[in-house]
Amino acid sequence: MMATRASSGFEQLGSRFEAQRDKLTTYFDSTARKAWIDLTSDAKVSGIRATVRAGRDAMRDVLLDWLPRDLRRMRVLDAGCGTGALSVLAARRGAEVVGVDVAGGLVAIARERCPSFLGHGRIHWRVGDMLDPAHGRFDHVVAMDSLIHYRPEDIVATLVLLAERCDGSIVFTHAPSTPMLRAMHTMGLLFPRSDRAPAIVPVRDADLIARIEEALPGWRVGRTQRIGTGFYISNALELVRNRP
Repeated sequence: MMATRASSGFEQLGSRFEAQRDKLTTYFDSTARKAWIDLTSDAKVSGIRATVRAGRDAMRDVLLDWLPRDLRRMRVLDAGCGTGALSVLAARRGAEVVGVDVAGGLVAIARERCPSFLGHGRIHWRVGDMLDPAHGRFDHVVAMDSLIHYRPEDIVATLVLLAERCDGSIVFTHAPSTPMLRAMHTMGLLFPRSDRAPAIVPVRDADLIARIEEALPGWRVGRTQRIGTGFYISNALELVRNRP
């Protein structure tokens, strides 16, 4: 169960956020588990999923490039670690990493795939919520494609809570509001609820940045970059804590 501070955080976010989080947990631990095992490996996949794989690989490279090259003596939170690829790459650069995901099945795969040469204690795999204060403080937080299912107000509320425990930067992605993503979002709502994947919520860049700047006055928006490869479209944002 979540600690008291985390619970109060969810009170700020509201029941809608919590319901969406629970839906994601169920989806990635059941319907999508096999697909994500294949997508995040070298297994043969369809042409559509190949474009998603290529996009995710490119986005992972972008987010890692925005972190310091030397991560020794730094703690990194991989918020929504999935099967663990980013956590492993950050650990190989010297970071102590907490890789957390609500989907226990994906975290189990991450543990299995983790190279033994990284040694004990370099990566702490956890099943649970990225906002749990028990994870401790971090120099950097990465949230790759773990906030794309939420409305802008919920994304910002999540970033505020993460910022309370981050001393350096937060790099994350959101689903940009493009004609293709808006059409896909609308079409997805036509399917029966039992057949739907959790919807990706297209968010307008300018609106999200304005909300962030209002909610996080101690932070500034740094670099941005969009990756679009076939059926993968995601926008990266860097938030940097202001120094006195």
